[in-house]
Amino acid sequence: MGLPKKAEIYSNWNLSDDIVFLNHGSFGATPKAIMEEQRKWQDLMERDPVKFFEEIAPEALLNSRKAIAKIIKCHFDDIALIDNATTGVNIVLRSLKFNEGDEILVPNHAYQACRNAIDFIAMRYSVNVKISKIPFPINNNDEIIENIISSITEKTRLVMIDTVTSPTGLRMPFEQLVPMIESRGINVLLDAAHGVGIVPLNLESLGASFTTSNCHKWLFCPKGVAFLHVRKDLQGLIKPLVISHGMTSPLQEMSRFRHEFDWTGTKDLSGFCVLPFVIEHINQIGGSIDEIIRKNRKLLIFARNLICERLKIDKPCPDYMITSIATIKLPVNLLSKNEFPNIQDPDPLHWQLMKKYHIQVPVWYWPDPEGRYIRISSQIYNNEEEYKYLAESLVDLLNKV
Repeated sequence: MGLPKKAEIYSNWNLSDDIVFLNHGSFGATPKAIMEEQRKWQDLMERDPVKFFEEIAPEALLNSRKAIAKIIKCHFDDIALIDNATTGVNIVLRSLKFNEGDEILVPNHAYQACRNAIDFIAMRYSVNVKISKIPFPINNNDEIIENIISSITEKTRLVMIDTVTSPTGLRMPFEQLVPMIESRGINVLLDAAHGVGIVPLNLESLGASFTTSNCHKWLFCPKGVAFLHVRKDLQGLIKPLVISHGMTSPLQEMSRFRHEFDWTGTKDLSGFCVLPFVIEHINQIGGSIDEIIRKNRKLLIFARNLICERLKIDKPCPDYMITSIATIKLPVNLLSKNEFPNIQDPDPLHWQLMKKYHIQVPVWYWPDPEGRYIRISSQIYNNEEEYKYLAESLVDLLNKV
């Protein structure tokens, strides 16, 4: 089989012509024009670093906050610009104080890095980590809601939930869960690593205590651009991981929250500075963000249906529970239980797909719910032919096992 033809829009990215890239969900992919715009900001910084950091950057970061605030529907003063969503989760967990015996509730589909951060805090404060067991395959949202709400006790202090789960690709019913949990006086940490650009967000009406999301995934930003939204009544509790001048600098009509997160030391701010350009550029190459979300989801539904049909397996969840990523449990285990690689290590099947078929797509073993999974992503540079090629490649590989 020859490699499928690329979509015309693919040329806007630096992605290799020699691979079938179906893994936008892991790290994103930044268009050429946005990388060029970032380089302009880097050049501006190096022409006069003092002027840049003292005069240009503060206004640029303010404009970036305002730009992203329009997308996620919140006040720009409630946003901190940070490096990635895992950083945001760590900021919140390190800032909050817990008592011995408190409980942090997290679903079993949580991203492992964030689960590690919770376990770290649990050991520090003798906190109990309670796991809400969500099945996969799954039939409907009610199963998620019932499992999480029934796991809450009088000791529950914090609940971390996803917008879209990383290992299983489920669109969580976070719009229903957040107000249900917050109304009980329990803080919600919304891990929206797969958030802005993959699902609509209205943080003002949602009311979560804390929300963190990557902009380098589904919003096409350069790597290392993310945000942390903290509800205004909780901002006094939340401190950056790096304490710097913002702790004592004069407020000058800015909140202490803004001051502390605006300056945590000298670093490359160019990725943050391009946010207004990013949003404008998206409209030029793919339509509005909401339109791109719809396009990607339509393509993803086609791809998942096709692969499940070719592999003769049932869809693991209804179509309404997926967005632009979907996880499928493979119908055969290619390794014995004791030979599965580490969760963080590349799966042998991943390498076979890459080396033989030039397909970049994640495959992994996941312990709970246990299985061998493949996760596909859809982005506007993908097309139907690429998923047909993946389906045939999987059939070819699995028939040889």
